[in-house]
Amino acid sequence: MEPEISSEAPAEARRRILMTQKSTIASRKRQAVCVRRAHKNYGPKKNPNVILDGLNMTVPKGSIYGLLGASGCGKTTLLSCIVGRRRLNSGEIWVLGGTPGSRGSGVPGPRIGYMPQEVALFSEFTIRETLIYFGWVSGMTTEQVNEKIDFLIKLLQLPSASRNVKNLSGGQARRVSLAAALVHSPELLILDEPTVGVDPILRQCIWDHLVDITKEGKTTVIITTHYIDETRQAHLIGLMRGGRFLAEESPNSLMERYAAESLEEVFLKLAVMQNKGKRRRSSIVQEISESIQVPAITDPAAIDLEEAEIGEISGEFGDNVSMSSKGRVVVTPELVPPTEAVPPEEEPPGGCMDRYKPMQMNHMKALVWKNLLAILRNVGIMLFIIGLPVSQIVLFCVTIGHDPIGLNIAIVNYELPPSEMLKPCKLNITDCTSTLWSCKYLNFLDERKGNLVPYLSREEAMTAARKGNTWAVVVFPHNFSRALESRLELLRDAEEDVIDASIVEVHMDVSNKQIEFLLLRDFTQSFSNFAKALAVSCGYSEKAYDVPVRFNDPIYGERVSDFTDFAGPGVILTVIFFLAVALTSVAMLIERNEGVLERSLVSGITGTEILFSHVITQFIVMCVQTLLVLLFAFAVFGLTCRGDMFWVVVLTLITGLCGMTFGFVVSCICDTERTATFLAMGSFLPMIMLCGIIWPIEGMNHILQYISYLLPLTKSTESLRSILQRGWGMSVPDVYLGFVSTFIWIIIYLTTSILLIKFKKG
Repeated sequence: MEPEISSEAPAEARRRILMTQKSTIASRKRQAVCVRRAHKNYGPKKNPNVILDGLNMTVPKGSIYGLLGASGCGKTTLLSCIVGRRRLNSGEIWVLGGTPGSRGSGVPGPRIGYMPQEVALFSEFTIRETLIYFGWVSGMTTEQVNEKIDFLIKLLQLPSASRNVKNLSGGQARRVSLAAALVHSPELLILDEPTVGVDPILRQCIWDHLVDITKEGKTTVIITTHYIDETRQAHLIGLMRGGRFLAEESPNSLMERYAAESLEEVFLKLAVMQNKGKRRRSSIVQEISESIQVPAITDPAAIDLEEAEIGEISGEFGDNVSMSSKGRVVVTPELVPPTEAVPPEEEPPGGCMDRYKPMQMNHMKALVWKNLLAILRNVGIMLFIIGLPVSQIVLFCVTIGHDPIGLNIAIVNYELPPSEMLKPCKLNITDCTSTLWSCKYLNFLDERKGNLVPYLSREEAMTAARKGNTWAVVVFPHNFSRALESRLELLRDAEEDVIDASIVEVHMDVSNKQIEFLLLRDFTQSFSNFAKALAVSCGYSEKAYDVPVRFNDPIYGERVSDFTDFAGPGVILTVIFFLAVALTSVAMLIERNEGVLERSLVSGITGTEILFSHVITQFIVMCVQTLLVLLFAFAVFGLTCRGDMFWVVVLTLITGLCGMTFGFVVSCICDTERTATFLAMGSFLPMIMLCGIIWPIEGMNHILQYISYLLPLTKSTESLRSILQRGWGMSVPDVYLGFVSTFIWIIIYLTTSILLIKFKKG
């Protein structure tokens, strides 16, 4: 850290402090990467072992730096810290003269070319499209990229630029990944094992190119590799083990210092030096220690002989050898300062718009183009994405809300003689005769329910109902018609036995509440129609025989309620919402798990740009989905719509947008597609049950009612239902609160996603 200048310090002391600060800044400008006292771990939940501990590293500008070490020793973690994707727990790091991630540093950004261990490419893209994407992200024009493509294909011996990445071999795909890091000629090139799977001749060509681009001092290369001896062409190498450096020096100096014929032998000797004197050593270490002569150590305090082991030498460098270290043997050469003047210090953007600009046009152009191209390349998946919501709304309209058919009703009519009881009872009411009024009632019931099944006795009918063959049993007494006539004539003077004989017995299977409700409706409505017809035939007024409660035309809705109209608004919004959740979360997770997301972030793309690029492309798809869903729901199946269709479309679109943002949160929280699927499925049923989609909120527990109003689909469902069923506009609170609630949830989800992408770096 630079010393602070006290206002009370003498003038000479203040002058010396200022000169020291300027010297420090100038020193940083001559270094591509400078790491001091770096400490990094993953925390107890991920890995209790220290990943980086007290590590110091210096990479001069215009040099090739070989970073070597066993698997798991912290190389990739260190590279992630250099490119600004992980933060140090303590210590300092400067990259290209600034702190990674600080405003104006350019890191992450186009000043860095990064090739990770995994391929991290779009499998559906061609080689040319892949390089165009990374070129656009770095601010290159298409013409500049095309010129560089021809050179890189020739250098890396790649197949035709029109070949899809998914059709390449593993070695070819890694070379395309290397080309993506080289395409924009970065100042700092970071390559994580770029020569794995590459034949020796091509490997030498790659190294020759790296040496060539560093000659003028404009490019610095940090490279890790499995092939330790190929780093002899590097200017400096750092031997790393257990999160610490064993040595940092030029290859020739290391081999000369440790009297070794190869760098692998140097690494082995340094590891043995750290294990000498340990209380518990493996037999392998004992044999190696006895067979290798290790030169004297100039700084014995640099090695702690008593520390517990924390790592292993991988098979990449020989047999597995248990090892640990606290200090390091570091011999850093004196760097010759460059002859040219030190470049000026980076200045942050000056204007307000430049300082807080959330998106760059070249980034958005590349991201939107990439997302649209990925969609268009998968025609089958695209058709499935568009057709799925249409098929769901079609299934809903076809299957939900219609009156059940084929419901068997057992009829036992004791007014008929036994020989006639199993025959259809068909009579028309033309006069006021008192014979077989039961058949006249059955005529009206048969118009509503056509499956009337006659039985000879109540016992047979009840047995059939208990077996599930019928849903109800209707029994007419022997003298039903005469008793009903007497009851109507005598009214309050009618005797008890006359009243009992004029009653129709109904026994129902009420295990299905919806069927029970529909049968009750049909029984009562059929009897009301029968009574009115009977009154007319007998010369009485219809009103005299009607129920003494008048139901006028409804204020809102239809006289005959339709469950499809009630559930339709919620189903439409739910289909659009959760399809957006599934598609967005999966798209983000695929990019992250393939390494493409991480690589894009290192290239300087921000989380905000990634989110909004997916919003743009998915919104286009969602507009098509919404148009088709509403077309089928209202034009084809005729769902009731009494309000303005414009607001219906707008509310459906912003609900889908809300689902997209929720999908971003799911993809940021979850690490795998399976976990994201479980989370999406786990949130589906609670929203269906609590948002008033299939049952009114007023029927819930009062505590659940408060919870339901906090969910994203509750207010929007009420709003859409008010528009469709009541014809209300935006001036009514029940309508505009649905829009307000949805916008609030969009802001919450977007903010959460941006923060998770920004701070979830490991």
